[in-house]
Amino acid sequence: MVITDDHLESSVTQELLSRARAGDAQAFCLLVEPLQARLLRQALAVSGDLTAAEDLVSETLVEAWKSLSRYNESCRLSTWLYSILLHRHQKAVRRARSRPVSLAWLPVFKAQELHEQQHDVPCVEPSPFESANQNESFVQLRQCIETLPDKYRRIILLRFFEDASLPDMAAVVGCSVGTVKSRLHHALEKLRQMKMNLPDVKGDKQV
Repeated sequence: MVITDDHLESSVTQELLSRARAGDAQAFCLLVEPLQARLLRQALAVSGDLTAAEDLVSETLVEAWKSLSRYNESCRLSTWLYSILLHRHQKAVRRARSRPVSLAWLPVFKAQELHEQQHDVPCVEPSPFESANQNESFVQLRQCIETLPDKYRRIILLRFFEDASLPDMAAVVGCSVGTVKSRLHHALEKLRQMKMNLPDVKGDKQV
């Protein structure tokens, strides 16, 4: 049974997933469309640049389409997509440049539409002073996260940017829940040692 996201009923998800695996691109579009704005926010969080984030989302969705047969339904679809996004981001970092991917064959994934969806998400606007402080703190936090070893960085990003549960993280990284807990603990300790003012968010979420 597919572990669903909140935006879809399991029966609908299962039907779309089955059709997509059979090569139905339109079914794949319908399956991931509700997640595109979320992916863009996550991509912007890790890349810090809107253009790079849009390219990253495009590359993520293309890779997801090509490798859909490898999605074993052991975690939420959004978590699986985010794990691909993280992998693409790390490859881009290693290359020190981004590669735009053409999606003319799949119009729903055009960058402009992703950008519009991003602006459709309601939010409370902070004051200019709060915004400046938040942006500076976030940049510092992202820089500290990037210095973590890969096994810790991936856990932190999955937990706090995807809000993945411990079982979901274990499924994505291919280890036990106990190992995930240990890595999360050590990652948070390393970040605290960098004197970051991290939010007090519990790392033991199960669902």
